Amino acid sequence: MITKFLDRLLRRGPRPKSNQSGATLVAHKVHKKTHRINPGLLSKNAVKVTHTLQQAGYKAYIVGGAVRDLVLGIAPKDFDVATNATPEQVQKLFRRSRLIGRRFQIVHVTFFGKERPEIIEVSTFRAVLESVGEHVAESGRILRDNVWGTHAEDAARRDFTINAMYYDPASETVLDYHGGMADIRSKTIRMIGNPIKRYREDPIRMLRAIRFAAKTNFQIESETRKPIAELGDLIHDVPSARLFDEILKLLMSGHAWAGIQALHDAGLHHGLLPLIDKALANDQSAQFIQRALRNTDERIQAGKSVSPGFLFASLLWPDLEQRWQALVAGGMPNLPALHAAIDDTIAQQNTGISVQRRHEGDMRDIWTMQPGFEKRNGRYPYRLLEVPRFRAGYDFMLLRSQVGSCHASLGQWWTDFIHADLSERENLIARAKDDGLPSTQTPAGPNKRRRHRSKRSNSEAETTLDFEINGGKQN
Repeated sequence: MITKFLDRLLRRGPRPKSNQSGATLVAHKVHKKTHRINPGLLSKNAVKVTHTLQQAGYKAYIVGGAVRDLVLGIAPKDFDVATNATPEQVQKLFRRSRLIGRRFQIVHVTFFGKERPEIIEVSTFRAVLESVGEHVAESGRILRDNVWGTHAEDAARRDFTINAMYYDPASETVLDYHGGMADIRSKTIRMIGNPIKRYREDPIRMLRAIRFAAKTNFQIESETRKPIAELGDLIHDVPSARLFDEILKLLMSGHAWAGIQALHDAGLHHGLLPLIDKALANDQSAQFIQRALRNTDERIQAGKSVSPGFLFASLLWPDLEQRWQALVAGGMPNLPALHAAIDDTIAQQNTGISVQRRHEGDMRDIWTMQPGFEKRNGRYPYRLLEVPRFRAGYDFMLLRSQVGSCHASLGQWWTDFIHADLSERENLIARAKDDGLPSTQTPAGPNKRRRHRSKRSNSEAETTLDFEINGGKQN
């Protein structure tokens, strides 16, 4: 009777008929003297969520990557909470909460602070799913994941041992079901259960293994790594939005360059970033991507903000630049050639993962600004300073100047111009005529066309700048 009552209370669907491998596991309790988690690294809101759930009679723990980072002495960026309360029961306890997801139902509890809102993600303990049916596809991929289970089953459902630890802030105890603490000490990423089966359940786990290895500098255990090359094509069955989110997490991890290299070495980039092969095969292109990602890593590690659009603009620039130069060499005017190259590059990338529209807009703004940095006459520089995405475009141009994609002195000129007063700016514009830099880095058109351009008025030049900045469209 008690078992049936608990099943009705905690489950939305019938209990799977297969053996529940996690049901008999017993957690190893790791006390404060051993795990040495610094309470100062905890989110007060995450602690509040666990406390509220526990006060209501439920089990609740901080779980997953946050616990891993806390044990490593790293301040987690996000905090997840696992509980035996159902999503509806969680919602009743928190006023600012909402239920999200269909395949994997969770509750987002929002806290508003002085700087930015913090979202604590609360999930209900999941059951082990093995049989093909409503919840599992024939390929092994889990389709729906809203069958509630026990704490031990939830631990068995976690991907890697280092992510299957639960921290109770009230008792300051870590519950470790699968030897995660030992693997942290040995710097090992190990899959829980059969790696082939677990990758088939969710192919995203292959990307997560690579991301965690890049972030922590841990080694992927041999049995965990071995199936990745064979099962890499399963990535294509994952919804594009999930793939994009995972790649973005890798790029925003603070270890993007190491992650991209690992992705390339594992062969997983083919279905995600198809242009990476071409870029990394060229020394100058590889140098540009490496410098861009390392600069980004430094900013993230220093706690500074980073634009996803800037990251993707950097990854795709080598291919875009080659296309742009080839079109100009074939006789197409400079500006139409740039926009045609942008369209082709984005279309090619979207055969892997589709870049979200808002980030695609940022990429286009950054790219279309680049010719404007070489035009330093009249009102051009002043107009360019007023463009909303100027700073991102300027940083991108600095990267180009550092690797020889444009003249090195161009970056210095703009740096001086930004910090100069009005009279100094006028002097810089006057000196720009005699500094020997060509007006563009792409092949020039016929001499007659060049002389015609030199006679244009400032108003005509400004109209052209508006055309460039607005993505090749007239206002």
